[in-house]
Amino acid sequence: MSYKDEYHPKIKSDLKKLDKAVAREIYDIHIEKILLAPYIHEKLHGDLEGVVSYHFRKNRVEYRIAYSVEESQKIIHFLMIGKRENFYEILKRRLS
Repeated sequence: MSYKDEYHPKIKSDLKKLDKAVAREIYDIHIEKILLAPYIHEKLHGDLEGVVSYHFRKNRVEYRIAYSVEESQKIIHFLMIGKRENFYEILKRRLS
């Protein structure tokens, strides 16, 4: 069973910072993979406990998608999408 997706208000600005081909691939491929199997990716610890990080690589650049799962409602809340560089520091600020 697939989950419903919801997005943090800043996701649009996250995607605008990325190459259009990468943004399209995120929607066409990676979001679908997460919605079908949200628990197989890396669970974060410490300040970011409860957040899951999905990793992929495109043109030798590392990307991350951070999300949380609300199991009772079958909803995945997408929190941030971006390049690996400074990703977790920005995510911590966004969630505080």
